[in-house]
Amino acid sequence: MEIIISNNVNKPIYEQITSQIKAMIMSGELQPGEGIPSMRALARSIHVSVITVQKAYEDLQRDGFIETTVGRGSFVSAQNKEFYQEEQQRIAEEHLQAAAEIGRMNNIPLEKLKEILGLFYEGEV
Repeated sequence: MEIIISNNVNKPIYEQITSQIKAMIMSGELQPGEGIPSMRALARSIHVSVITVQKAYEDLQRDGFIETTVGRGSFVSAQNKEFYQEEQQRIAEEHLQAAAEIGRMNNIPLEKLKEILGLFYEGEV
């Protein structure tokens, strides 16, 4: 498992670890039931504190991406994809609600907003 830490982003190291592991799970690179490195092993391999990795693993466990068993280690959870997709949909809905409010307040037609969303969704902007 390759985790890349950057000091050039405004994101704490534990969040960089968390988001990269979530991405590996969502892409299928890490499969349900598959073990992930121990906190010590990962901390050693990416040259960060064990406490930093512990925070990332706690967040992953809280969000349902991994399950940790004392004496056995941490493993990819089977129910993580649905949870993550629901979480991301909720975030998208918040952004869309803000866009709709801006559109209503500034008399931007709904069709224009749909067109703009379509362009962003297709990656044409």
